[in-house]
Amino acid sequence: MCGWRFRLSERHHDGTVCLNLQRRVHTVQQNDDFQQVKASAGPTGRRKALLDYLLPAGSAQVEELADHFGVSRMTVHRDLRLLEEQGIVRRVHGGVTVRSSSLADSTILYRARLADAEKDALARAAAELVEPGQAVILDDSTTVGHLAAHLVDCKPLTVITSSLTIIDTLKDAPGIETICLGGHYNARFNAFFGYLCEQAVGSLRANTLFMSTSTILGLIAFHQQEEVVKTKRALMEAADRKILLIDSSKFGKTSLIKLAMLTEFDLVITDSGLARADADTLLKDGVKLSIVDA
Repeated sequence: MCGWRFRLSERHHDGTVCLNLQRRVHTVQQNDDFQQVKASAGPTGRRKALLDYLLPAGSAQVEELADHFGVSRMTVHRDLRLLEEQGIVRRVHGGVTVRSSSLADSTILYRARLADAEKDALARAAAELVEPGQAVILDDSTTVGHLAAHLVDCKPLTVITSSLTIIDTLKDAPGIETICLGGHYNARFNAFFGYLCEQAVGSLRANTLFMSTSTILGLIAFHQQEEVVKTKRALMEAADRKILLIDSSKFGKTSLIKLAMLTEFDLVITDSGLARADADTLLKDGVKLSIVDA
């Protein structure tokens, strides 16, 4: 770093040499960072960094990933095979893709990294609707998972959820009573579903339900998993007020199973990425819509 600064302070006749030198040093620094990820975090941290690299691009070549992280092609193939077994990526000839079909399952690890800023904006808006002393239901979605972190200072509060991610977020929060809904554990969603979960929530009553879903087409909310749809419907029955948090990237797409009409929700919160024409159509059709900046 010192040598780089010394050279920049010299007056060269060829400005291009200075520019190339700067780019070379920057590349060396990046490679050092990747080596630190590889050395300090181990295989798990490397796979997380690999996924963080893949998500914005959508796809990459094995050779590209090997060079990028300073590891062998064999190591990349091994990491990609494990990520594929988890349902996060799909290996193709010579490379990998993380473009998921709207009809296919997505793991919580994949979904948690999508539209992160938008989800947090929705969560902040939703948190303003919660008052101390209330009982709220939070579903298993990664979008509502963002909301949990914004509720730690809203106390006293009772939170009902089947999500282990949310339970872990709130378990040490003083003044927040967490009621955990059991049932059949689904690792893809890190949450509980099924008959026992539905029976448990059926014996409770909450002020507000905050939930999300996979896709929106027209006035219909869809999800790809039958057991998840059944549990979400049970959650809807247990709350006086139902609020849907849905980022704009999910509009105009479909999944396998109909979950609910948007008009069944007391409020639908989305971000400013939703097209104005689509927003106008929803409002015209009676959807109570709130749009937040993301």
